[in-house]
Parts: sequence; structure tokens; C-alpha cells
Amino acid sequence: MSTLRERFGWDLKVRFGVQLWLEEFDLKSLRGAWCELEGMGFESAWIYDHFYPMSMGTSLYIPEAWTVLPYLADATERLRLGVLVTCNSYRHPPILAKIAATVDLISGGRLEFGVGAGWHKVEYDAYGIPFPPAKVMLEQLSEAVDLIKRIWIQDKVNFKGKHYSVKDLISYPKPLQKPHPSVMIGGKGDKLLRIAAEHADNINLVNCTPEEYERRLNTFIKYCLEAGRNPDIITKSYHCSMIISDEGEVKEKVMRFRHESCIPEIRGKSLNDLLKIMIVGTPQECIEKIQDYVDRGMNYLIPHFPYPDNLKPQKIFMREIAPSF
Repeated sequence: MSTLRERFGWDLKVRFGVQLWLEEFDLKSLRGAWCELEGMGFESAWIYDHFYPMSMGTSLYIPEAWTVLPYLADATERLRLGVLVTCNSYRHPPILAKIAATVDLISGGRLEFGVGAGWHKVEYDAYGIPFPPAKVMLEQLSEAVDLIKRIWIQDKVNFKGKHYSVKDLISYPKPLQKPHPSVMIGGKGDKLLRIAAEHADNINLVNCTPEEYERRLNTFIKYCLEAGRNPDIITKSYHCSMIISDEGEVKEKVMRFRHESCIPEIRGKSLNDLLKIMIVGTPQECIEKIQDYVDRGMNYLIPHFPYPDNLKPQKIFMREIAPSF
């Protein structure tokens, strides 16, 4: 059976970003890390959109993501940046459109706009944010992305949807990037893939085996064609956790990551299942795993490295792994 790369004739050049968890750094060290990542050669760097930590026993010092981005952008000149991914429920979409446009302007047109439906009920409950059924959250996401792009592009916006409405909305500044910043929609559910096929410039799949990644891309491509969009022009990224380590330490580190995780999807998986969706092992083993995803259509990898250890894993990645692609 041919891979998606062979079937569609994709000549893939892999882009590399990296995600840093806000709980792993104080603001000063996060800004310093951002500068180092630019020097290493990463194309983009990302933070997450959470109010509580994703790992047990770590800091509750988690600044608000969109407030932090201009501070990080000011520390760099080339590095693209974004939130992987913004929770649509946490900010009213017209306000988020203005925030994102402002960040794009401040950063000199380096914003990548990542957004998803939301999932972490603990945060919703703690902050008193309504947590509707998944079907409703996905409807809200679809409307929100449509509305946000209109606000970025149009001088005056009138919009009446099932969940959001605006009347004679005039919003400036507009984003520096034209027609607008690249829109990444993150997740992997079937309904989310349909939303991404209609609205996204980048489909970001998370925590998939290579085989699952290809199956979901096949579904995504089908939805793109149904929506009249060319799937070739849409970036296909993958986000997962990555551990670079010798064989004797890999399983121990993966199990530690599982034990300390606050993410139900991670805590609910066996060691073998985690090894299938994470990129782990020696640099050569990581190259082989990444190549498997590339052969199936992935062209943008954005890993998170648990236990940052003065950015040692990121340095090894860019020195010993990235050049292979």
C-alpha cells in the first residue's frame, strides 16, 4: 500500500517547532529559553493555553498565554510563535481576534494562530466557565474561526450564528500578515477534522501512532475535497511528547511522564501504547520514528520535551536529529 506521500507526490521539507510548558519556567527564564530556541534554528516556538499545570507536582506559576506572547516576541527577531492551542471557550472570539491581531502586529507578523475546542474540565470548573457537550464546543469552534477570520479581513462585520453574533463590528488593528495569520486547528476527532478541512491552514494532529496519523489524514483529505479545498496547500503538523535517551532509560522516563501527567489521555495509556504515540529513544531511533510520520504526510513537527534540563533535549534534537530532514 502506497503512503500518502507517494500517492500525492508530496515533496516534503519538514519544519520544526517546539512547545514549552509554562509551568516549567518563570517568566525571565522562559524569555531566555525563547532566545536560545531561536539561536538553535527552530522555526517556531509555542506555549500552551492552560491555567493549571499539565504535570503533577510542578509549579502553579502559570501566566496567561496570550499576555505572555508579546513579551516573548520582543526577545526574538525571527522565531515564529503561537499558542498550541488556544482554548476557544476561554475568550470571546471577537476579543480573541483583536488580541491575536495585536500580537501579530507586535511580533512583526510572526504569529501562528492555533485554536481548538477545549477539553480540560478541571479548569472550566475552577474558573466558572461553562463546559458544554463536545458537540456544542465543536459548533462553537467552527463559528469562532469563521468569525475571527472575518474580523481580521473585513472593515465592518455583521455575523449572526447559533453561538456568536456581532453587529457592525469594526476592529483595528488588522493583523500584519495578509490575508491573516496561519490558522492551526488542533485535535484529532472526526468532527474536528471536518472543521479543519473547512477553515484551517494547518491541521495539527496530536498523540497518534503513525498508522493512525495516516488514517486521519486520509479522512481530512476527503473532507478537504468535499469542501472544495486543495489539501496540498494545508500544513500537516504533529504534536507529541518526545524523550531523547539511551535504551536503558527510555521506559523509565516514559513511565515517569505517564505517572506525573495530568492529561487523562496520557494517564490512561499503557507503556506500550505510549511508546507508539511518542517519539522516544536514541537520536537515530527518533529519526526513524519521525521519518515514519513524514512518509505518511507529516511536514511540521512540534514536540514537547518533558524535563527541559536547561534545554539539553532541544539542543540534541537540532544538532543530531533535525539535519536528517
